[in-house]
Amino acid sequence: MTFEMQVVSNTPLTGEEDFDTAAKMFFEQIGYLSKGSDPTIPYKIFADFFLKHPMKAWFVDDIAATLKTSRPTVYRHLNKLKGFDILEEVSVFDEITKQQKKAYRLRYGSFQKAWNFVEAHIKVAVENYGKTVEHLQKLIETKRK
Repeated sequence: MTFEMQVVSNTPLTGEEDFDTAAKMFFEQIGYLSKGSDPTIPYKIFADFFLKHPMKAWFVDDIAATLKTSRPTVYRHLNKLKGFDILEEVSVFDEITKQQKKAYRLRYGSFQKAWNFVEAHIKVAVENYGKTVEHLQKLIETKRK
């Protein structure tokens, strides 16, 4: 899966005391919530399911039913969270179907621990940009000769 995240230097939100306000602002900063679009469904998926219940593995059908939305909508937002690498897929026994079923949970049951994966991906991405810039500089110098 491709790692993709918006990276912008922002002031830390440490002065914000309201969880929902701080979380929405942060989710916009990293590009999970799109500015100008309805943030209700993606916000609820991330905050109400994964952040407020970090140890629980969630089935897509349960999320869709709770939010009264479609499975494709849930998958679209889950894929974005998986792209940040803060969610992990797990296999869970479903009592209703009596089968193993794919579910999703916050990596390590902790947003802060899961964020370490994001930081590692960002570091690799920036290093790769640096290698490309170095290569482009060599091409420029070669072309000048």
